[in-house]
Amino acid sequence: MDAQQIRGLQPMLARFLNRFDDCFARKDTRAHLSVYVNGQLSDLQRKSVEPIALAANVPVRTLQEFLSQHRWQEDLARDRLQQIVAEEHAHPHAVGIIDETSFVKQGKKTPGVQRQYLGTVGKQQNGIVTVHLAYAADDFHCLLDGELFLPESWATDPARCQAAKIPTGMSYRPKTDIALELYDRARANGIDFAWLTFDEWYGGKPAFLQALDERPQRFVAEVPRTLMGWIDPPHVTRRPLRRGRGRGRKVPRIVAGSRPSQSVEHLFWWHPALKEQGWQRWRVKDGEKGPMIWEVKHVPFYLQGPDGLPGPRWHLVVARNVLDPTEMKFFVSNASPETSVGAILLAAFSRWRVERCFEDGKGEVGLNHYEGRCYPGLKRHLILSTISYLFLAMTNQRLRGEKIRLDRLPSPHRRLRADSLMVDGRARVDDVPGTHCRGDPAGTMPQRLRTPLPHQADSANSAEHGHQVDGHSRL
Repeated sequence: MDAQQIRGLQPMLARFLNRFDDCFARKDTRAHLSVYVNGQLSDLQRKSVEPIALAANVPVRTLQEFLSQHRWQEDLARDRLQQIVAEEHAHPHAVGIIDETSFVKQGKKTPGVQRQYLGTVGKQQNGIVTVHLAYAADDFHCLLDGELFLPESWATDPARCQAAKIPTGMSYRPKTDIALELYDRARANGIDFAWLTFDEWYGGKPAFLQALDERPQRFVAEVPRTLMGWIDPPHVTRRPLRRGRGRGRKVPRIVAGSRPSQSVEHLFWWHPALKEQGWQRWRVKDGEKGPMIWEVKHVPFYLQGPDGLPGPRWHLVVARNVLDPTEMKFFVSNASPETSVGAILLAAFSRWRVERCFEDGKGEVGLNHYEGRCYPGLKRHLILSTISYLFLAMTNQRLRGEKIRLDRLPSPHRRLRADSLMVDGRARVDDVPGTHCRGDPAGTMPQRLRTPLPHQADSANSAEHGHQVDGHSRL
């Protein structure tokens, strides 16, 4: 960006923040929104309250009170953000991504802090964890919402919660329950997701998968190797069985003698439908070290629910990295049977978008720079950070131009740009072509993943030639 573009952002930011005016009853409180967001978008090395206030020549105590004590409707601000995304960035193939991030914190007074596993550092350490919902559509992505995960040690300590101003009704909830709340809130504000995707921690919770299926929401979940289910579903009976005068056996139940459920890894190695099926190669994307090619096997799958019974017919996709055959991923999707394996893979490999949101959110707007000791301040900081990030994402898209330049798309004689993602949608769950590749990088030519996410302004041309997503495009 040149100096003229940078100067032109200030009026754009003012107009953007004006859309949140009705979240504040007082003008002086409303003025602090601009101070805080400008501080998050500045080049300050540390973007906590004190440096932001000092840079804006505002009393530090005043800005602290804006976060933790002043009366304004932070929930309405979050709803307004989601409504903006729903109105201006709706897309027929939008992907929602559920994930969590963590912040290293010292001491014992930050809300939710305790020694726990922090993905940021990859080990047990003192810190907090927040659950988030991200939105990705075409070349646009942003964070929609975030909520603190309150550990059980906090929920069982009322005095500690009161000191941190944690609401009385807020108790320990599993992260999957928080994720469902974030999803329901976004849907209530008009956000439509063609797909929802998440990592294997969430994918390993059958109750969570069933809750999404009942909403109903189409998803692709990476699942752990231990997830239980069937390729050939067992028979279920509703007929009670009585022996003597005792209580009859519960119904419905699996018929005695049926094959028990097995882990997806066991099914991969031993079930004929997977064992005898040839690998189908897909060129997922090109990274900095060259093309990333995955081999795929694809069969129907019936998840074992919390009640022990088989669920409806879903998809099971087994993916193996050609260059590193020891790297395998298992995916489960509740998409309709005629959905192509290419469409499933596109959603499954879209999770890097939320990682980019976390990376840019922490590096650009100070998502992890909160230093307060009360829950209202943390909650408002998460909401204001999503507002700042949305402005960056919208400005980034506007300055780059909304039209995708198709002349940069790859051909058989040209390299893809780093982290491009394409999807081809021809393989069906009941029609799985392919030959046995056995991990040979020089074997069968992989199918390119041609995207079902054409740009709205040029959908016909994009659908014909594919669409490129640049994973290294920073805000």
